[in-house]
Amino acid sequence: MTIRVLLADDQPLMRMALRSSLQPEADIDVVGEARDGGEAVRLAARLRPTVVVMDIRMPVLDGITAARRIVEQRGTPPVRVLMMTTFDLDEYIVDALRAGASGFLLKEATPDEFVHAVRVLAAGDAYLSPSVTRRLLDLRGTTLRPVRTPAPGGPLSGLTPRELAVLKLVARGLTNAEIGAALQLASSSVKTHVGHLLAKLGFTDRVQLVVFAYEQELVRPGGQDDLTDVPSGQA
Repeated sequence: MTIRVLLADDQPLMRMALRSSLQPEADIDVVGEARDGGEAVRLAARLRPTVVVMDIRMPVLDGITAARRIVEQRGTPPVRVLMMTTFDLDEYIVDALRAGASGFLLKEATPDEFVHAVRVLAAGDAYLSPSVTRRLLDLRGTTLRPVRTPAPGGPLSGLTPRELAVLKLVARGLTNAEIGAALQLASSSVKTHVGHLLAKLGFTDRVQLVVFAYEQELVRPGGQDDLTDVPSGQA
């Protein structure tokens, strides 16, 4: 199935660069371009793209507000939002997360990483570039606050060893297929485990799982968390 992409950025050269990165891909079609957040919301409602690539700073309506309104639009499947961010906009990363964005990518990312992120979101997964994930960790204890206050009694106590292993790999930014390969599980089994994690922890998006895992110190920069005690090949 073709991935329909809407580009939202107030800079024509940036939109051109993003379009040029996607045009060679046979399974991706750029269906529209928006010059501001308001136009992005209107086009998303009319065109129903698979993914909206959204700049944070735009006139008329900022990218975070636009993302929130797009995520709230009715329709199946839901439109996914990939936010484009820079390190000088640290304070907006968490706001975009709370607005319902499913991915974050630095504007300095390579074309290959950009295309990969679009495909990951189109598949229903979430994407955090490693650089953004590290920055979220750096913000921990300062700008970054929990997405949701953990329920009394310890939210981790109800997770199985397999779910903990999946959570750690989700936090590293791996897709379901990559997690399955690491744990010798079918992608469908990984999807089931992720669904259980979202339900047990009270989250709606796997990006929230990433932040939660770092807040709980389940993973650390560089992926030095321990998975050696987790059996492989068991659902």
